[in-house]
Amino acid sequence: MLERLERSAQPVDAGQYRALVARVAAELESAPRGAALDAVLATFPSAAQLYENLNYRHAGLCRSPLEPALAAEVAARAAIAAARRQPRPA
Repeated sequence: MLERLERSAQPVDAGQYRALVARVAAELESAPRGAALDAVLATFPSAAQLYENLNYRHAGLCRSPLEPALAAEVAARAAIAAARRQPRPA
């Protein structure tokens, strides 16, 4: 259901979405780690992204390929540095 809501072309009720995400998050947090969980996360990208967000404080971008994650971090640092170098309007 999370995948369908994520891809819906129709507006989604925010309360319904939050309730569903909370339920999926609770299931992910209580699920035993292993091949079955990996299979679920490989099948459902929205659940995998939620899982990664839930575990970010412990493992960073644990399910993201390293190269794109590193490239995103480098690009973000470059953008921040460029913004700091720009003169501020008077």
